[in-house]
Amino acid sequence: MAAEHDENVIWHSHFVTREDREQQHGHQGVLLWFTGLSGSGKSTVAGAVEQALQQVGVSTYLLDGDNVRHGLCRDLGFSDDDRKENIRRVGEVAKLMVDAGLVVLSAFISPHREERQMVRELLGEGRFIEVFVDTPLAICEARDPKGLYKKARAGELRNFTGIDGVYEAPEQAEIHLDGEQAVAHLLTQTLDVLRQRGVIAG
Repeated sequence: MAAEHDENVIWHSHFVTREDREQQHGHQGVLLWFTGLSGSGKSTVAGAVEQALQQVGVSTYLLDGDNVRHGLCRDLGFSDDDRKENIRRVGEVAKLMVDAGLVVLSAFISPHREERQMVRELLGEGRFIEVFVDTPLAICEARDPKGLYKKARAGELRNFTGIDGVYEAPEQAEIHLDGEQAVAHLLTQTLDVLRQRGVIAG
């Protein structure tokens, strides 16, 4: 687990502020936190949203669950403690990126409400937008793009979310997407909410 703060480590404020960076980018810095079961379509929808935002001049960065485990979190496994530390690290990185004025998109199963709440509190009021890609387990398992459900059913993967690992669905996500619908529809729904919240221009 993370070490306690050393008394000699002091946070430094800089002359260039988040507001300055947001003004330069022409939009707010926020985190879109996509959550859902494996195979729900999180990465697909997040990628489509990022592409659409790029096309209208929004500065973005997509943090993908598998990608960060190749570097930032390569030392972590899939125990409950390691999953929590994985999400904590991603939250800290996302906070820095949001401070840089970017619209950050993250695609992580993040099965526990407590961990998602931890990131929400880390980002602060109005900076964390939870996007629940709500796809039934049967659909996710039928898709099984990585063959993980098959391995879990065969007992080759333990603590796999949705099979022998719990998934706690969001209770009040800012954006609730029906993962059985077409990606184009989910993209439109997400962009509409971002316009309503003033994140991007209407």
